[in-house]
Amino acid sequence: MSSAAEVLVIILSIVLAIFLVLAISLTIYLIVLTRQIRRITRSAEKTVDNIESVVSGVSKVISPMFIAETVAKFIKKFNNSKKKNKKNEED
Repeated sequence: MSSAAEVLVIILSIVLAIFLVLAISLTIYLIVLTRQIRRITRSAEKTVDNIESVVSGVSKVISPMFIAETVAKFIKKFNNSKKKNKKNEED
């Protein structure tokens, strides 16, 4: 083997070693990153579940209140219109 070929083999082996180290470090970084993403996803799911339960609880309370308020407003309007009609008939 000539000296030029030996130099090329040494250079290629060094480059391959560098790429191997980079590949290993990037793989480790990706594993750590996916674990963090999983942790964040679990936290987000828990938060969404908590918010969902709060909203469902609030909606159970608010729906009857809204219906009661609407009925009360309708009754007040009906009573007010009756009073106005009686006043107009008396005049």
